[in-house]
Amino acid sequence: MSWGYKLMATFIVFAVMMIYMVYRCFGTNFELVENEYYKSELKYQQVIDGTNQANSLSTAPVLNQLGNMLVLKMPDEMKNGNVSGSILFYCAYNSKKDKKILLMPDTNGTQAFNHIITPGIYTVKIDWNKAGKNYYAEKKITVH
Repeated sequence: MSWGYKLMATFIVFAVMMIYMVYRCFGTNFELVENEYYKSELKYQQVIDGTNQANSLSTAPVLNQLGNMLVLKMPDEMKNGNVSGSILFYCAYNSKKDKKILLMPDTNGTQAFNHIITPGIYTVKIDWNKAGKNYYAEKKITVH
C-alpha cells in the first residue's frame, strides 16, 4: 500500500471519529440545577436567615425511612402549632425525580410520605413557617 492510500485512510478514520463524537455530543442531556437559578440566588438571604432560625431550635428535623414510607419528625417547638411550608426532594442527577410536597405535620409534629419518592439519592430541603418566623433545613438521604 502506498503512502497516498495510508494518508487517505488516516483522514477517513479521523473524519469518521469526528462525526461519531459530534453525534454523541448532541445526544448528551445537560440539566441545570434550577431553571430559574438567578431568582433563587436573589432569595438566598432568606435561606441563610431560615437556617439560623432552625439552628436555634432544640433539635433539627429528622427524616427516617421505614420500609416504603418516609417519616419526617419536626422539632419539639413545632408540635401543636400552625406550621406551613414545603419539602423539596431534590435529586441532583435526574430532575424528573424531584418532588415538592406541602408540609402538613400532625399535632405530634410528624408527617409520613407513602410511595411518592422513587429510590435515589436526594437533598431534602425543608422550608417552613411558624408564628411569622421562617425556618430552613437541608438533609441528605438515600431512599431505597
